[in-house]
Amino acid sequence: MLRAEECRQRRQRLWQRLDSPPEGGVLLLADPIHLMYLANFFVDPFSLGAGFGGLLLVRRDGQAVLIHDDRLPASVDQAHVEERRVVPWYDGRSPARCPRRLALLQGLADLKEQPRIHDRPEDPFGPVLIETLTAMRRQKDADEIALLRRCVQAAEAGHAWARDHLQPGMTELDVYCGVSTACIQQAKQAVIVYGDFAVSPGPERTGGPPTNRVLQSGDMFILDFSVVMGGYRSDFINTLVVGREPTADQRRLADLCRGALAAGEQELRAGAACRTVYQAVRSVFAKAG
Repeated sequence: MLRAEECRQRRQRLWQRLDSPPEGGVLLLADPIHLMYLANFFVDPFSLGAGFGGLLLVRRDGQAVLIHDDRLPASVDQAHVEERRVVPWYDGRSPARCPRRLALLQGLADLKEQPRIHDRPEDPFGPVLIETLTAMRRQKDADEIALLRRCVQAAEAGHAWARDHLQPGMTELDVYCGVSTACIQQAKQAVIVYGDFAVSPGPERTGGPPTNRVLQSGDMFILDFSVVMGGYRSDFINTLVVGREPTADQRRLADLCRGALAAGEQELRAGAACRTVYQAVRSVFAKAG
């Protein structure tokens, strides 16, 4: 996942970007996106801990304290922090000490003031902090790019499976199961796979989650999905013709799409306006009539 040094650097950069930080010299964060970005804290979604998280205290020097309960999955052990406070909540034998949502307050008992979570929209400092972190996340660090590459490689395996196995008589759910399995095997861990796995007969259905619909020869199948690992995701789309070769017109449209993507890629550089990229893509179709 994300690396310790980059997490520490991001915490330091966060403080440097805050013109008027809150008093007390500490930030208290709870948003799962922020905890992953700043500390590699990730709760495995395939666990009883899914839906629960932690708190991150970030000091001015970039050092961090992670607070979470004792029933979260092993994925949280990968977090990069200087101090970890594991709050006892439930031992599996006696009743839980309190509602799980309140358990983490025990880890904040040493704070001089009543704790407030700064990255909530309703907090007075929340909008500034969220905007700052969002701006930082637009520029990916090397460890983030490495994780995105893993997502991409897993998605490539899923698309390869679909190209090799898609055939009449399968259901959309069959395709989803095959693609998802291929992605998981490539990633070597359970991953989230979601998106469009749908036959598109025309404008009345242009995507959607998989159903029990049976694929027929000649159907256009939309395969547009993401692989999610630690909150980072890839997103690729393809349209496959079921059970036969594409028609000449279908090939022409596919070639135009590839040309448009290539044209857009030529304009992707720091400082380029999004409109410039769009116009480069759109011009390929406009020239073709």
